[in-house]
Amino acid sequence: MPNPVVSKASTVWNGDLFTGKGTTTLDSSGSGSFPVEWNARAEGSDTTTTPEEFLAAAHATCFSMAFSNELKKNGTPPTEVRTSADVTFVAGTGITGIHLTTNVTAEGLDEETFQRIANGAKENCPVSQALKAVEITLDATLA
Repeated sequence: MPNPVVSKASTVWNGDLFTGKGTTTLDSSGSGSFPVEWNARAEGSDTTTTPEEFLAAAHATCFSMAFSNELKKNGTPPTEVRTSADVTFVAGTGITGIHLTTNVTAEGLDEETFQRIANGAKENCPVSQALKAVEITLDATLA
């Protein structure tokens, strides 16, 4: 049985929700620290990240990995899987949905098989499993 892997991140928050701000750090990889604040989360920002942006990155990565694995198991390994994730947040409500968009370069696939594998990856990737509380939609294109 594989050993469990624990990924770590931390946040230091100063002040109250609406006027405070913080820094989130990717502790496991040491890849960086990122500023976070309520206004970016509630109104959007081009310079400050949000928990939803981190979720989007995790989901796009997890889905791409799962999809590439399922395509390989099908005997049609991809050359490239490009995925983006849009996580919608509504202040006062929370996360209301996630939309995945993927473009895949692979040979030997018909559209029906491709869509079946794409939807299976959407349903079964570990991040999708963790986020079952919200609707997850998918647009998958075979190049």
